[in-house]
Amino acid sequence: MIAPMRLRIIAVGKLRSAPIAALCEEFATRLQPMMPCEIREVRASDGRSPANAIAEEAERILRLVPESEPLWLLERTGESLSSPQLSAKLAALDTTGISRLTLVIAGTYGAAPALFDRATFRWSLSPLTFLHEWARALVLEQLYRAAKIARNEPYHH
Repeated sequence: MIAPMRLRIIAVGKLRSAPIAALCEEFATRLQPMMPCEIREVRASDGRSPANAIAEEAERILRLVPESEPLWLLERTGESLSSPQLSAKLAALDTTGISRLTLVIAGTYGAAPALFDRATFRWSLSPLTFLHEWARALVLEQLYRAAKIARNEPYHH
């Protein structure tokens, strides 16, 4: 049996809200048996200069991602996917022999051009702008739904 593709979420900053942290932990735990998921946090920059902040954060992120590994950037201007479309896109990646996919949630000021250039796919959760803490919870929830869909299990609960 082929091992399931592993996921890694790299997010800028720590979760400060206890309820959101608990929600993220809940969905990460649910997802783990179906699609192992590692969450890495990189330090947010001080924000004195937004341009410097996004460049510094991108550098911290890119150090963690091998060049051969696909990277999906969460970006509101990216492509929107329904839950079944996300499931199909992940399944298609899995069949190519990719062993790990990294998803990146940038910080307060957004993503640097280096992340846009490195991204193999830009995924939009919505045209709305979300707090990056909320984006992390939504990403985990949607990955869980996608895994349930791939297993032909109900995903609407």
